[in-house]
Amino acid sequence: MSAPLWTFAEVEKALGGAVMGTPPDGFCGVTFDSREVKGGEIFFAISGVRMDGHAFAARALKTGAGLAVVARPDEEMMDAGPLLVVPDTLSALQALGRAARARVRGHVIGITGSVGKTTTKDMMALAFSAVGRTHAAKASFNNHWGVPLTLARMPSDTDFGVIEMGMNAPGEIAALTEMARPDVAVVTQIAESHIGAFGDLAGIARAKAEIFSGMTPGGRAVLNRDMPHFDILHEAARNAGAADIITFGEGEDAGVRLGKAVNKDDCVCVEANARGQALAYRIGMPGLHVARNSLAVIGTALALGADLTAVIQALAGMRAPKGRGGRFRLSVPGGEALLIDESYNANPASVRAALAALAAARPGAGGRRIAVLGDMLELGEAGAELHAGLAADVEAAGVDALYVSGPLMAHLWEAAPARLRAAKAAHSDELPDILQRDLRAGDVIMIKGSLGSKMGPVAEALKSMFEQSEA
Repeated sequence: MSAPLWTFAEVEKALGGAVMGTPPDGFCGVTFDSREVKGGEIFFAISGVRMDGHAFAARALKTGAGLAVVARPDEEMMDAGPLLVVPDTLSALQALGRAARARVRGHVIGITGSVGKTTTKDMMALAFSAVGRTHAAKASFNNHWGVPLTLARMPSDTDFGVIEMGMNAPGEIAALTEMARPDVAVVTQIAESHIGAFGDLAGIARAKAEIFSGMTPGGRAVLNRDMPHFDILHEAARNAGAADIITFGEGEDAGVRLGKAVNKDDCVCVEANARGQALAYRIGMPGLHVARNSLAVIGTALALGADLTAVIQALAGMRAPKGRGGRFRLSVPGGEALLIDESYNANPASVRAALAALAAARPGAGGRRIAVLGDMLELGEAGAELHAGLAADVEAAGVDALYVSGPLMAHLWEAAPARLRAAKAAHSDELPDILQRDLRAGDVIMIKGSLGSKMGPVAEALKSMFEQSEA
């Protein structure tokens, strides 16, 4: 029988609180989603914006949770199973995350950036799994509840913990890095994501630089040498006492430098130089942005002295996370169309990367390159200008037909050449029926937009409308 993830004694020491009932000696997992409970987990009743986990605590216990951590116990909960009563359940989860970090003797890798952090996190987790026991969230758990949950789920014998950190406002990265205490802090890119809360790119760079405030003594920094305001990040890492600052990018002054990236239908073949060492490897999903992100993985391997050959060979097994470049063949009248699903969130930099992926794809005979774009949100007063500014990128990508939805993308519609305008919708839910009528054999269709634009359901609707398979 394997050792538990947490003993009750460890949980009680980390959280304090009042015990009601008789908890088991150990627990196999941690969750705040009652739908995930299979048996033996600790359930945290987190109060969120849309719902309160206390409403599901009794059900979680009846389903098999070994303990519910609650702030407001009631009779139904007490009848359902053991409780640990604390003043605030989110603070308790964060305390358990800190306890998890404190007991791990392996290395923790913290990743932030305006774009590319989730894909880089997944690549990092895959690559380091080849050289040690590696832990990372399966989803994009990068906020004030996702980071402590990821930490709390980290086994004590982890060799490499990979923690993604996101933000919507200044100060948020500082709070997350204080919990994660990374040995290696990685910044993938600085771009206009959430720029409405920061004023300008320099403000975003300063907020991302907060990741170094929690770095362990003697920690290492891995930075994109090509990103805007690199100097802000570099200075912050140096002031935080980074023992080594490893840069990556395409310029001659990057420590890990991209030499060549050749896109194929299902992969990208990369040549790079890592501080004088020539490397050649394959990544199991296409995209120049994917090749660039892999440089951060190599930089981290250098920072930790990991087996570089094993790390890069593992990248051949990389597959696109949901909504981040997955490719699907749709059975349309007369043959097949290729769907590139980039629907998980968007900002100007990530839309340009998605358009580059569309440009690299090859339509079949008689087919077209089709871009389907929803609003990019949280851009503040610059929103209209940033949307209109994508017109040149759409044209440069060789797009033959442009479909847009939302009031912000209407600005791109007006700025784009008239010959490219296929359809404009007020809401994304209008797009599937339009696309179903318009798609034909040989087409390559790319879908992108912020989460609030609901472009993910557009991609899913097309998959259900047409028989589909992974490309």
